[in-house]
Amino acid sequence: QVQLVESGGGLVQAGGSLRLSCTASGIMFSQNRMDWYRQAPGKQRELVAVIRAGGTTVYADSVKGRFTISRDNTKSTVYLQMSSLKPEDTAVYYCHTLWTRDYWGQGTQVTVSS
Repeated sequence: QVQLVESGGGLVQAGGSLRLSCTASGIMFSQNRMDWYRQAPGKQRELVAVIRAGGTTVYADSVKGRFTISRDNTKSTVYLQMSSLKPEDTAVYYCHTLWTRDYWGQGTQVTVSS
């Protein structure tokens, strides 16, 4: 059974930082690409960051230079370090992977106040 469990969301002031974590089970984590998505109210879910099995990363233009995705294969965990947060970063953040099919975490709320 595949499970993705996120944590680390919360309320933060603009300019602040948060670190999200997503721990996976039921997959060959080290061999999987892991993604972070987000969905703001009334908007479509959008891809925020990707980390491939080999460690290469890709970021949405809106978060480049502010967010860092990383992974710890020994803990089957992917992280999203978010800095210089802006009110427009407010969203529910989801962890995602593809393992026979798409799997999503339950989401964690990030709220950035101005």
